[in-house]
Amino acid sequence: MRFFIELSYNGKYYHGWQIQKKVKSVEEKLEYCLSKLLSTSINIIGAGRTDKGVHARQMFAHFDFEEKLDSNLTKRLNIFLPKSIHVINIFPVKKYAHARFHALSRTYKYYLISEKNPFIQDFSWYYIYPLDFIRMNKASKILMRYKNFSSFCKKRKDRKSDNICEIYYAHWSKYKTHFCFTIQANRFLRNMVRSIIGTLVDIGRSKISINEFIKILELENPIYRNSQIAPPYGLFLTKIIYPEDIFYDSEKK
Repeated sequence: MRFFIELSYNGKYYHGWQIQKKVKSVEEKLEYCLSKLLSTSINIIGAGRTDKGVHARQMFAHFDFEEKLDSNLTKRLNIFLPKSIHVINIFPVKKYAHARFHALSRTYKYYLISEKNPFIQDFSWYYIYPLDFIRMNKASKILMRYKNFSSFCKKRKDRKSDNICEIYYAHWSKYKTHFCFTIQANRFLRNMVRSIIGTLVDIGRSKISINEFIKILELENPIYRNSQIAPPYGLFLTKIIYPEDIFYDSEKK
């Protein structure tokens, strides 16, 4: 049987989602605890790979197990897991369901604050310079015209098709002392969201013009993007949408 796990985590304590040698990862902690509780080796496939320090309010992963799960497994798993990881739900899905490949869209939110606040400093970027959010939102709309985001990935790939993404929504919302950037797409490249945010912030500071931003997009090469990458601690994976037909009726998301 195949099962989906819905979870959230504080990424401050981890070197990202994916298992890596000699560093802590969310995937490693989850696999270890689940394997111990089920008394067998469990392999988990995540919906994506969040970077070091990035958080998730909603993440999905799947695993296979031949027996029916104990109804108290979620509660027992949360007791076993560190406080920084919370399993929301574990439920059966169709045997072909894949947490990564069946995801229709992913939504990220990035938080930026204009006043220093020690209580949320681990979850937002304290930015001291004034920003023009009208210009930043104008640039955000331009993003949706393009498909190739080679200029905003960590490493350029030779095959341009590997860097094709479809952005459905990108917008900055302004509150009293904090700001939130929301972006939704079918997929994201490595470091893509934080690279875009760093560039949009430079647009807000008038360090980059709208025309220069368009040129960066169209050159499809990260060497022409000189903006900093936004810090990871302000970034949250907040929502993943799947087609309804991979779920049983009682578990539709």
